[in-house]
Amino acid sequence: MKANEIARALAARAEAVCREYLPAGRRAGNYWQVGDVHGHPGQSLYVRLTGSRAGSWTDSATGEYGDLLDLIAANRGLDFFGAMEEAHAFLSEPLPKTAPVRQSGERDTVASARRLFAAARPITGTLAERYLAGRGIVRSEPEPALRFHPRVWCRPTLDAPLEARPALIAAVTDGDGAITGVHRTFLDPDTAGKAAMPKPRRALGRLLGNAVRFGDPGDALVAGEGIESVLTLRMLFPGLSMVAALSAGHLGAFDPPPGLSRLYIALEPDPSGAAAFERLAERAGGQGIAVHPLLSHGTDPNADLMTFGPAATAARFVRQLAPADRDRGRAA
Repeated sequence: MKANEIARALAARAEAVCREYLPAGRRAGNYWQVGDVHGHPGQSLYVRLTGSRAGSWTDSATGEYGDLLDLIAANRGLDFFGAMEEAHAFLSEPLPKTAPVRQSGERDTVASARRLFAAARPITGTLAERYLAGRGIVRSEPEPALRFHPRVWCRPTLDAPLEARPALIAAVTDGDGAITGVHRTFLDPDTAGKAAMPKPRRALGRLLGNAVRFGDPGDALVAGEGIESVLTLRMLFPGLSMVAALSAGHLGAFDPPPGLSRLYIALEPDPSGAAAFERLAERAGGQGIAVHPLLSHGTDPNADLMTFGPAATAARFVRQLAPADRDRGRAA
């Protein structure tokens, strides 16, 4: 078998390959998530399991990517010919006749995310609204994707007991608007800032390919990583639809909606942000969508807002919009 034939055969058995070479990972929807090509626990590397791109993988932490033949080579420390022999041996083995393994409680986490969002309330007049205002984000109209819950259970650290803390809740939805997860930003009621804990931002449910969505779909869309960064742009350009993918890896895996003509990607100046831009831009370009980067002066749009104020920040970004979007999107 030639290399491209082996790669296609591996892709047809993508999940079996992942279970063999990356057993510490888990299935999450149409992806296998693990820490790296060596199979360490984590979530930065994800392998597509289905569809025309089955077998393709990307490590959002390092920017590495490839097919399953590349993955086997890296996983086993083999050169090209050694990887070919290893892959041929794997393909010669029969598929294990075992019952499908449940997808790491995926259904339970999605259901839990939906229950949490349903139990939360709009952010107007709440600690969540104060938190966003402290980041310079003030909206005259509430965003349906955002809610507040005064008592969300969490463990501040892995070995800590459960505690109930207030949190900003953001709904993660798929292209049809169905909630697939939530993003929680735990807050400090005394300072109205993020809670003093190692990871005050936490996700629940199925995120890959989905996003927190602001505004109705149209022919132009702004996509970025963090909620605060995207909400900054949403405040400055409320006429434009936007999505927050929540991380560089998820931004790279975002599925652009149909009917899109122009996609603006808020590019964060780090290796993972650059890799996410390249992956999303390549996919969108293949669909005939014009891609435009949105470049901040600092680390992200919210950092610009806090440093330079809304007028200067808007002036910087409006110059990067296509003429058709400048007047339509800008705040009055």
